[in-house]
Amino acid sequence: MIFDFTQKIYERLLKELLDNGYIFQTFEQFVNTPKQKVVVLRHDVDNLPENAVELAEIETNLDIKASYYYRIVKQSNVPELIKKVRDMGHEIGYHYEDLTMAKGNYEEAIKMFQDHLAYFRTYYNVKTACMHGSPLSKWDNRLIWEKYNYKDYGIIAEPYFDVDYNEVFYITDTGRSWNNTNSSVRDKVDTSFSINVKSTDHLIELANKGRLPLKIIINTHPQRWFDPGFGWFSELVLQNIKNQAKKILAK
Repeated sequence: MIFDFTQKIYERLLKELLDNGYIFQTFEQFVNTPKQKVVVLRHDVDNLPENAVELAEIETNLDIKASYYYRIVKQSNVPELIKKVRDMGHEIGYHYEDLTMAKGNYEEAIKMFQDHLAYFRTYYNVKTACMHGSPLSKWDNRLIWEKYNYKDYGIIAEPYFDVDYNEVFYITDTGRSWNNTNSSVRDKVDTSFSINVKSTDHLIELANKGRLPLKIIINTHPQRWFDPGFGWFSELVLQNIKNQAKKILAK
């Protein structure tokens, strides 16, 4: 397929998963009462929150609920757009990067985390949080939990800590390809699954042939998903440049 990572093929993927008997749950729902054959759609809204609204609309039209994780920074945190996604019935979570923002100062970072979490709770009763990879930072934002416990702040689960990825197949579009570990600095999990997904078309084919596991978490970044046009080509070029830098960092 010439054009991948389009909103149209995203909709096709969701329809194929529905047709093959998968139930969709938010991450919060999955943590509390996981279904036997289930897909969790996790969206890390790093940039272009307007794209998140468009994906949320696609999901809503299919009666699917997903989890949207917003950063505190202005390129992600746009109140009217967060409200639109929330009002469609999707889960809102906090995409935290406080240790990076505090430049490694743990005491300052946890204060930031509390303040930022309280802010997002003005929109939604946030129960889950997920780290932002901050690939250019020397600080891994997850390390804040070596000193503190997110459950003390009313967070019931964090995807990098509270999922058994030997039972749940994790697939991410980090690097604008599926599970491209060479272009990912921190968005990786320890897993026994070894499923090579060449494209979204290929992922649809695997679903259609019944070759996907029963439990799946699909992590997407809405800024990567455009229908063909200027936005699609811009993201393609920019991501290729980023991937080269990430390969150096990953080494």
